[in-house]
Amino acid sequence: MSERHFVIVGYDAAELLDIACVVSTLECANWYGAAPYYKVRLATPGGRPIECNPTVTLHAGETLERVTGPIDTLLVSGGIGSQDAAANRLVLAHVRRLARESRRVGSVCTGTWILAAAGLLDGRRATTHWRWADELAARHPEVHVDPDPIFVQDGNVYTSAGVTSALDLTLALIEEDNGADLARLVARQQVTYLQRPGNQAQMSMFTAAPPPSNSLIKRVVDHITGHPDADLTAATLAADAGVSERHLTRLFLKHLGQTPGKFVRLARTEAAAHLLTSTSLPMAAVAARCGFGTAETLRQAFLDCYGVPPSHYRLTQSSTTPQAATGSST
Repeated sequence: MSERHFVIVGYDAAELLDIACVVSTLECANWYGAAPYYKVRLATPGGRPIECNPTVTLHAGETLERVTGPIDTLLVSGGIGSQDAAANRLVLAHVRRLARESRRVGSVCTGTWILAAAGLLDGRRATTHWRWADELAARHPEVHVDPDPIFVQDGNVYTSAGVTSALDLTLALIEEDNGADLARLVARQQVTYLQRPGNQAQMSMFTAAPPPSNSLIKRVVDHITGHPDADLTAATLAADAGVSERHLTRLFLKHLGQTPGKFVRLARTEAAAHLLTSTSLPMAAVAARCGFGTAETLRQAFLDCYGVPPSHYRLTQSSTTPQAATGSST
C-alpha cells in the first residue's frame, strides 16, 4: 500500500489538541479509504517523551534528528512551549532540513513561531492564534501576518490559527489530496459542526469578546443581533438609544473597535451564514431575513467577509439534512 508520510514535530509544552486533532483526523481518513494511506509519525528532539501538560505525557515514535525524507507533509505543532522551541537552534536546523525534504510544510497555532524563526515564512502570508499575531508580526516583520483567517496557504506552506483550527487545516489537506467527498465524510465522523473555509474569521462576533461593559452599547448590540432585519442605520440606532450618532460611533469604537455600520454588516452576514447552513430557505429569503434587502447585497457581504459567495458557502458548509426555517420562505 502506498503511503503519505506525515511528520508532526512536537516538543515539551506542545499543545495536546494541536497534535491530537491532526492524528485523529488523518486516521479517520484512513478508515474511509484515503489513498495513499496516511502514515503519521510524531517526532521530538532526541525522541524523548514530551509533557503536553502536567497530566499528559506523549511518547514519540521518532527522533527528530534521525527523521529523513522524502516526507509528504511536515507539520509543526503549537503550544506554550513554542517560543522556547523557536529559540532552540537544534530544533530550527532540523525543521529547515526536513522542510527541504517535504512536499508541503505547515504549522498549527503558535507553531508559526517556529516556522518564522526557521526562515520558512519570509515573504509569505501567514496566520497564527489571534492572541499572538501582533507579537509575531512585531518580532518577524519579514512575515506578512494576517490574524483573521482560520488557516492560510501560501504556496506549499500552510499556517493555521489556534488549537482546533488544526482540524480545519487537516480537513483541507485531506480534501486537497482526496477530494471533497472524503473530507466531508471525515468531518461528519469527527462531529464537527462546520468544515470551515480557511478564510473564515477566527473569531466570530458572537464569541470574540464578552458583552460590552457599557450598558448602552450592550442594549444596542443585543438589538442588532436579535433583529438583523430591522432598520439598523447608525442614525436610527442612535435615536433609539437616545444619543447622537457621533457619540454612538465613538462608543462603538471604544468598546468594540469598529463603527456601528461595520458591526451591523458583520452581524447580518453571520446571521445569514447560520440560515444558509441550517435551513433550505431561498437566497432571497435569507437576504430579507438578515436585512440585506437583495440577494446581490448578501453576495457582496459574503465575498467581503468569507471570500466566497453564499451559494458556495451553503454547498460546502451545510449539514447533510438542512431543515426549513419556520415561517414564510418567500
